[in-house]
Formats: sequence, structure tokens, C-alpha cells
Amino acid sequence: MRIDLHTHSTASDGTDTPASLVRAASAAGLDVVALTDHDTTRGHAGAAAALPEGLTLVTGAELSCRLDGVGLHMLAYLFDAEDPELLRERELVRDDRVPRARAMVDRLRELGVPVTWEQVARIAGDGSVGRPHIAEALVALGVVPSVSDAFTADWLADGGRAYVEKHELDPFTAIRLVKAAGGVSVFAHPGAVKRGRTVPESALAELAAAGLDGVEVDHMDHDEATRARLRGLAGDLGLLVTGSSDYHGSRKTCRLGEYTTDPEIYGEITRRSTGAFPVMGTGGSPAV
Repeated sequence: MRIDLHTHSTASDGTDTPASLVRAASAAGLDVVALTDHDTTRGHAGAAAALPEGLTLVTGAELSCRLDGVGLHMLAYLFDAEDPELLRERELVRDDRVPRARAMVDRLRELGVPVTWEQVARIAGDGSVGRPHIAEALVALGVVPSVSDAFTADWLADGGRAYVEKHELDPFTAIRLVKAAGGVSVFAHPGAVKRGRTVPESALAELAAAGLDGVEVDHMDHDEATRARLRGLAGDLGLLVTGSSDYHGSRKTCRLGEYTTDPEIYGEITRRSTGAFPVMGTGGSPAV
């Protein structure tokens, strides 16, 4: 059983539509895939409608959080998408994305980069605009060779020259809201130091005490030493250990199913959740 619990579609910063993503997941030999777009559940309906037979969809989101001035991401699974308190916080984050992205474009222009808001908006399309869209514009302009190369102190990394903060959840609040909405929370790629500053691993204990369910250990941005260390910490704290691709379509080099989650861990996630149920594929529609 192959399970990938972290993917993105055009509803946020991926390049595959939700329908295309689930079809690609099936073609990649996955049995379970989670759609976890940034701060939105807008892609769930399209993914569910196109779900191929034999593939199970886990509905979720990747919530933008900040702890002591450092950004982090919280994966939330199988929560009630209409829970009013969690919905309100997701809307606050989403509504701040456009003015924040515009401000980052302005900073880049001040640094001499001929990027325009129209260019970034065209790349984002109907998705939730964010740094990956701006990074893609920098690649198109020849400023950096790849999207990942834009996430440095010179450009878009936390605290970088063109970085602008946005509304983000306190992670302790995020854990509480996800749990209240019947969901399960997993700290995404906590050791992804290539992206910029990360919260100290000592914070894992505090988050676990607040109700955090798990930690994403097997991820392309974690080297072997980091995975081993995080696995040990998770074991000490009684946290679930997940693995995921963090698939973004053509925007990143990771492949669907590149890292996966153990079926027993997936089973425990579904047992803990009360806000939503996994969606079983019945053949899907021909939607784009």
C-alpha cells in the first residue's frame, strides 16, 4: 500500500489541476493521496469528482504558521472544512496573500529585478498566490536558475531581501483549531533548512504537549541524518511519523510517491479524525 500525504494543485502553488493530480497519483501507483494545498480546501471537490477507482483521497490543507518569528507549515488532515473558526483563520491567511505578493514584487523591483505583478498573477492563475509563483517569475527572467534557488537570503527566503511577512497562525492555535474541527495535525518538513530558518527541534516537545499528532520525517528536504534525528525525537514524544513527496507538479523536482507513509500510521490518522472521511475512488469524471 503506497500512501503520499502531501501534495499541491493549482488551487495553491502546484501546476496540476486537482483532477489531473489524482489521475497522476493513480498512474504513479499510489493507493492513497492527500491534497494539502496552502491554506485552502478549494481543490477538494475537483479532486474527489475525478478520483480514479482504486485511489483514496485524504482531504487536507497545509496551514501557514509562525513561531517566534520563524515560519513553519502545519499539515491538517480530515478536518471539517466548514468549521467556522478554522475557516475564518484560513480566510485571513488567504486574503493577505495578494497584498503580500504585491509588496514582494515591489521589493524585487527596488532591487533592480524587472518583474511585474501582472507576470506573477498570470503564473498564479486561480491559485493562492505565493512565493513559488514569484520564484517562477524570477526563473523566467533569468535571475535564478531554478525555483529552489530563489529561496535564499538574496531573494525570497524568510528574512531575505525581498521577503515580506503575511498573516500566519500561531502553531499552538492551529493545532487547537484543527483538533476542534475533528482533524489531525502533522508538522511539515521541520528540518528543511535549505528553505531558510527553522524552528528549534526543542519546540517539537511543546507542540506535542499541545496536541500535535505527528511529524513529517521522510521528505526531500531532509537528509539522512535529519530523518534519523527526527524519527528518534518523534519516538520519544509519541508522535506519528509520516513521509510524503510534497509534490508540486512541474514546479519542483519531487515525484509523486517519492516518499511515503506507513499504512499503520495512515490507519491511525484515519482513526483519530472525526471531521471528515477519506474519499474512495469510483472511477472519476473526465474533468480537466
